[in-house]
Amino acid sequence: MSSASAIHYLITGGAGFIGSHLAEHLLQQGGRVTILDDLSTGRESNVEHLAMQPNFRIVRGSVLTRDLVENLIEECDFVFHLAAAVGVQLIVERPVHTIVTNVAGSEMVLSVAAANRRPLLLASTSEVYGKSEKLPFREDDDLVMGPTTRNRWAYACSKAIDEFLAMAYFHEERLPVTIVRLFNTVGPRQTGRYGMVLPRFVQQALAGKPLMVYGDGSQTRCFGYVGDVVKAMARLSHEPRAVGQVYNVGNDVEMSVLELARMVREITGSDSPIQFVPYSEVYGEGFEDMRRRVPSLDKIRAIIGHQPLVRPEAIVKLVADYFRRTALDSEDSSARIPLTS
Repeated sequence: MSSASAIHYLITGGAGFIGSHLAEHLLQQGGRVTILDDLSTGRESNVEHLAMQPNFRIVRGSVLTRDLVENLIEECDFVFHLAAAVGVQLIVERPVHTIVTNVAGSEMVLSVAAANRRPLLLASTSEVYGKSEKLPFREDDDLVMGPTTRNRWAYACSKAIDEFLAMAYFHEERLPVTIVRLFNTVGPRQTGRYGMVLPRFVQQALAGKPLMVYGDGSQTRCFGYVGDVVKAMARLSHEPRAVGQVYNVGNDVEMSVLELARMVREITGSDSPIQFVPYSEVYGEGFEDMRRRVPSLDKIRAIIGHQPLVRPEAIVKLVADYFRRTALDSEDSSARIPLTS
């Protein structure tokens, strides 16, 4: 695959936040793009600006529908598998949906891709590192999960199983597969519907409502701009040395959630107060959070020279500008009723 111009890409979950940006990037590179999405968390509005392009197609359906998946994978040259249950709130509230969507969906896509000899990139998550305290997170580190009695870890475990499945198909069926672990990808089109922190803060600030910081705000994250992330994913899809490997993708600039809240207030010019909310009032008793989440980017830098370009301040401004321009997420995420214990 030396040139994107001859390649037909299938993106599962392509109407989602990351998938829509990936579709846009691949089209700009001259590729053909089909997206498959059941629109449970994705939105047609994320890709409506692509609808008139002759090399773009959207198919509404589920990755659990075998005939549909078989037809679409037979037609394509490369698969980006992004379809998944996402967001801490959704994961805590609907653990069965999370596990079935992630594990059964990935097994379906992987098995069909293997049968048709279609190379595949699997989107995983930094959540698979679990409660590990060894920083920065490296791709060959041990994974430290919480107990099965706490739904919070269902997503991490389901995505870890996805990775094991992908590597099993690579070793047993010789399926050309690459895995990326995404670290807090943010940018325009992301919504606060399921607890994503940056769009939630920005929406609250623009509405003049309190910025709700869960816990004490000392937990740290590294926020990667979606444009940087999808470019890295696209480059990995063309790199033969990446097959059979796992790569962290994101940014390695660490900041606390409280620092992010203050940055959002400053950049938006908001006088919204910052309020601290116990995790138990949001996600129920016994919720555990990752205190720090910092990737090592050494491995991906070595293979494709990946270097995040967009800084947190610029990301916040882009997200704020996006919400000012659109009424895409009119649902007020700050008014969400907290879960009870």
